[in-house]
Amino acid sequence: MKFSSSLKFNAVSEWWDEYIAYDALKKCIYHLEKQQHAHDHHYPDLESNEQSNLLGEDDSSKTDALFIPLLDRELKKIVLFYEQQKNELIEDFNDLEKDVEFQETLGLQGGAHYEDYEDGDEDDDESISSPRSPEGARRSLSRHRKTSSAGRQPRPSTDLSPAQRRTSISSVEELDENHPSIGRGTLGRLSRGLSNLRGSLISTASGGADLEQDHTIWNARSDYAYDTRLLYKRRITTLYISFTNLRSYVEVNYSGFRKAIKKYDKVTESALKDRYLHDAVEVAAPFTQAEKDVLNDAVNRLVEIYTKCISHGDKAMARQQLRLHQRESIAWERDTVWRQMIGRERRGEGAVHDLSGATLVHGSESALADIPTPVGKFRITKRRIAMLSAVAVLVLLLNVPILQEQAPNRCLAILSFCTVLWATEAIPLFVTSMFVPFLLVVLRVICDAEGVQLSPPKATKYVFSVMFSPTIMLLIGGFTISSALSKTNIDRILITRVLNLAGTRPSTVLLTFMGVSCFASMWISNVAAPTLCFTLIRPILRTLPPGSAFGPCLILAIALAANIGGQSSPISSPQNLIALQNMDPALDWASWFAVALPVSAVSIVLIWILLLISYKPARSPDGEGDIEIRAIRPTNEPFTAKQYWVTFVCLVTIGLWCFAHMIEDYLGDMGVIALIPVVAFFSTGVLKKDDFDNFMWTIVFLAMGGIALGKGVESSGLLEILHEIIERIVDGYTLYPVVLILSPIVLIVSTFISHTIASILLCPIAAAVGKSLPGNYSNLLVFITGLICSAGMGMPVSGFPNQTAATQENELGELYLTNIDFLKNGVPASIIATLVVSTLGFLLMQIVGV
Repeated sequence: MKFSSSLKFNAVSEWWDEYIAYDALKKCIYHLEKQQHAHDHHYPDLESNEQSNLLGEDDSSKTDALFIPLLDRELKKIVLFYEQQKNELIEDFNDLEKDVEFQETLGLQGGAHYEDYEDGDEDDDESISSPRSPEGARRSLSRHRKTSSAGRQPRPSTDLSPAQRRTSISSVEELDENHPSIGRGTLGRLSRGLSNLRGSLISTASGGADLEQDHTIWNARSDYAYDTRLLYKRRITTLYISFTNLRSYVEVNYSGFRKAIKKYDKVTESALKDRYLHDAVEVAAPFTQAEKDVLNDAVNRLVEIYTKCISHGDKAMARQQLRLHQRESIAWERDTVWRQMIGRERRGEGAVHDLSGATLVHGSESALADIPTPVGKFRITKRRIAMLSAVAVLVLLLNVPILQEQAPNRCLAILSFCTVLWATEAIPLFVTSMFVPFLLVVLRVICDAEGVQLSPPKATKYVFSVMFSPTIMLLIGGFTISSALSKTNIDRILITRVLNLAGTRPSTVLLTFMGVSCFASMWISNVAAPTLCFTLIRPILRTLPPGSAFGPCLILAIALAANIGGQSSPISSPQNLIALQNMDPALDWASWFAVALPVSAVSIVLIWILLLISYKPARSPDGEGDIEIRAIRPTNEPFTAKQYWVTFVCLVTIGLWCFAHMIEDYLGDMGVIALIPVVAFFSTGVLKKDDFDNFMWTIVFLAMGGIALGKGVESSGLLEILHEIIERIVDGYTLYPVVLILSPIVLIVSTFISHTIASILLCPIAAAVGKSLPGNYSNLLVFITGLICSAGMGMPVSGFPNQTAATQENELGELYLTNIDFLKNGVPASIIATLVVSTLGFLLMQIVGV
C-alpha cells in the first residue's frame, strides 16, 4: 500500500487536518524536480514562462532552501497539536488517578446518595451514555468527573427495588450500545451475567449489606459497586485509546517526514533526509525519547489502574481487554471509509476490468430505453441485448438441426452461445467459461470413442478431469514465479539496472524500454509488466518539456512491446498455454524459444523504427535541437539470500521446462515441473497464503473453460465435421498459402476481442486445418495462431497493455494517447508483427521441425 493510502487509513478521522500534508509535499517535490531539470537543460519554466534561475546545476542547496521551509511549517503544526492534546490528556489522567484514590477512600459507604444521583443527574448520565467518539467520550466523562468530585458520586443503595435495578442495568446496556470503542453488546452480556449473580446473592442474604462488609469497591457485587466499575472502565478505556491514538499520531507523522524527505532526496539527488531528521524532527517535542516515555508511561499506568479497578489484579487480562478496545476503536474509525469503498465496488460503480484487459462491468452504463413494467422500469442496455442474443442463438441452434447428429449439433449451439458472450463481454469472461462444463453435461454432448453419448455422471467426471490439465498447472506455476519475482523486488532491481545503461539519448532510451517491457512480459506476464514500466517512466515524463512527443511515444512503445512479449515464452500469456494444449505432442520450451525469441526481437526493432519515423521523439517541441532524457538511477540494494533463492529456483524450473521432453520419463509432464516453484516458495515463506489468493484465478478458470470446450468439440464429433469442411476449403492449397490466409483472419479476430478468447476459438480450427494438409502441420498452424493472437494490438481495447496505456494521464489530467495514436501506429505495428510471424517465424518452425 502506498504511504498516502496508509496515512489515510491509520489516521484518526477527527485529527485528519493535523497530520503531515504528505500529498502536498509530494507535489512540491515534483515541481522542484521539474524546475531543476528545466534549468539544467534550459527548458522554459511552466509557471512564469521564463527560464528558471532558482536552481543551479548540480547544486541541491537551493532546492533544500525551498523545501525545508515547507517541512518546518508541517513540523510546527504537528508540534502545536501534539502539545495541546498531550496536556489535555495528562490533565484528564491526573484527575482519573485522584478520582480512583477518592473512590477507594469512599469505599462502599457512598451508596446512600445513589437515588439522589439518579434523580438529579439525568443530564450528566445522558452525557456519559452517548459519546460518539473517543474524543467526545473523554470530554463528557471529564465533565462528569468534575461533578463527581464535588460530592455527587454514583452511590447506589444495596436495597434497590427490582424496577430500579432493571433501570440501572438498562442504562448500562444503552451505554454499551452507543459507545464506539467497545464491541456492541459486550457490556450488555457482562451486565446481565453479573446482575443474575448479584441478584441471587442479595436475595439470600439478610439486609444485603452485611454480605459485602469484607469487600472493596473494586470487587463487591452490589449494584453500586458494579455500576461504579463500569463508569471507571469507560473512563480508563477512553483515556487508553486517546493515549494510544496520540502515540500512533507521532509514529505516523515521523514516517511521513521520513518518506517525504526520502522521495525528495531520490528525485532531486539531494542528501537532506538524515540531516533534517536528526537536526529538526528528532529534537522536536513529539519525537524525542522523553516524550515517547511520557506516553508509554501513561499507557502503562492506565493498564495498572485497569488491573486494580476492573480485572481484579490480572494484568495480562487488563492488557488484553484494553488492546481489544483499542482495535475495536480503530475498526470503528475506519468502518465508514471501508464500507464506502467496498460498497462502491460491490455496486459496480466505475469500470471493472478482468486481467486480460477486457471491460466487464460498467456501473454507469447508459440505458438505450426504459420499458415500464408492473414491478418497475426494465432498462435495455447493450449488455442485456448481447445476453438475450446469446440465449436466442443457443435456443435456436438447439431446435434447428443444422447437423444431422444430435451431439455435434448441440455442441455447435454451445460453441456459438459462448462465442457471442465472449465477443460481446456481456458477462465476465470467466463466467462464460463456467457455462461450458454445465452445458456440456446437461445437454449430453460428451461421447465415448464409439460416438455414444455419455450419461451425465460419466460426462461430469470426464469434463472435470480434463479441465484441470497439466496446462493449468503450468499456468499456476507461471503465476507463482511472477509473484515471487515481484514480491522480492527482483524485477525492479534488474530492470532499473538495465535502464541505467540506456543513457540519455531518446532513441536509445525508447529501444531499451521496449526491450525491458518485452522481457518483463515473458516472466511476470504482460499484465504486470507494463504497469511496472509505466511506474518507472514517471520521473522521465515529469521532466519532459511541454508538448514533447517522447511521452506518448514511450507509453505506446511499452504497450506494444508488452504485447510482443506475450508471445515470447509459454507462460507469458494464456493464449500461449491454449496453443500448447492444442498441440500433439506439446512443444518443449527450447523449441518455443528458438522460434519466438528471434521473432519477438525482429518485431521490436521494426516497431521501434516505425515509432521513430512516426513521432520523431528526439526533437524538442520548439524544433530546435534534441531533448535529453533523465537517466534512470538503479537501486543500490545488494541481493539478499531470499532473492538468490528465488533466482535459483526460477532458473532451475525454466531449465527443466526447456528440456521437458528429454526428462519426461522421470518427471512426466511440464505441469509436474510447475510444482517446483509452488512448493519451494510457499514452503520457505517467500510467498504467503494471501499471495496465493491473489493469483489471477479469473484467467485460470477462463483457460479451464476453453480446454473443456475444446474437448467437447472433439468428443462430440463436431471437430471431425469441421475437419471435413475445412479439408474441402483448403483442397489444392499448399502449406504456405494456408498460412497467408489464416494469419490475417487471426489478426482481425484478436484485435477486436480478447487475445485469450481468440486463441480458444481459433487454435482448434488451426489444428483441424493442419490435419487436413498433407504431412499433418497441425502443430505449426497452432503455433502461428498463438503467436499472432498476441500481435493483435491495433485498438485501445486490444489486450491489457493497450488498455493500461490508454489510461495514462499527465499531471493536468490529460491523456497521453488518443485513438488516433493506436490507429496510426498500433495497426501498422500489428501488421508488422503478423508478417514477421508468417515469414521469419514460419521459416524457423520449419527448421526446428514443428
